[in-house]
Amino acid sequence: MTLEVELPETERSEEPEDRSDERPGTGRKRGRRPRPRWFVLTMSVVLGLVAIVVLTPLAVGWRVWYQARQDERPTSDAIIVLGAAQYNGVPSPTLKWRLQHALDLYRAGVAPRIVTVGGKQPGDNFTEAASGRRWLVDKGGMPADRVIAVPVGRDTLESMKAVGREFRRLGLDSGVIVTDPWHGLRSKRMAEDNGIEAAASPTRSGPSVQTRDTQLQYIVREAGGYLSYVLLGKSWKPPSETIKGSTPPDPS
Repeated sequence: MTLEVELPETERSEEPEDRSDERPGTGRKRGRRPRPRWFVLTMSVVLGLVAIVVLTPLAVGWRVWYQARQDERPTSDAIIVLGAAQYNGVPSPTLKWRLQHALDLYRAGVAPRIVTVGGKQPGDNFTEAASGRRWLVDKGGMPADRVIAVPVGRDTLESMKAVGREFRRLGLDSGVIVTDPWHGLRSKRMAEDNGIEAAASPTRSGPSVQTRDTQLQYIVREAGGYLSYVLLGKSWKPPSETIKGSTPPDPS
């Protein structure tokens, strides 16, 4: 006869606890060493600067795009046509589009007068302002005393300073700026800085609105121009009228 004895099951031993992160002789776990305060402050400053450098141009680009989509035409003292190229007294297609749009605003009763703006390039016989004024009177049929030429400026800032002086001389306060869509934000800011209560009614024709690639190029340039003016007080050289050789149809 065989006697079977049931032996008690032995409990499985637990795996030994990893105590590699305990302080020797204390049984307490070691915490991560805190980073130095100078490191935290330095990284915060660096990340803040990166955010500013990246986000600021994006925010300005969005403002350029948003302003370009607005057509502001409040009743004002004058319509201001910013200059563009002219060829021996004949406005370029870009300038003609602006003049035609200003003429439409005048006929719609937005303002009782139009101010043409712009000087001349070296070697030119006519200023942009004089060429625009003559077109409005001869082609547009406007009364000569309703068109004011301000033949000063080879960039927007110089022209706006001259327009501001003319507005003060004539006792005018408000103006609707006619220019290309992407130029609206910067030109409004410069006009306001020169004492003009400004709005912008952009043209919807011309090389700056022909293709999405062209529009993107103008937005990038205008964002840079706006930042250059706001941060440094400098104007921005206007882009060529014919990007990638495109030529708009003549409105006349």
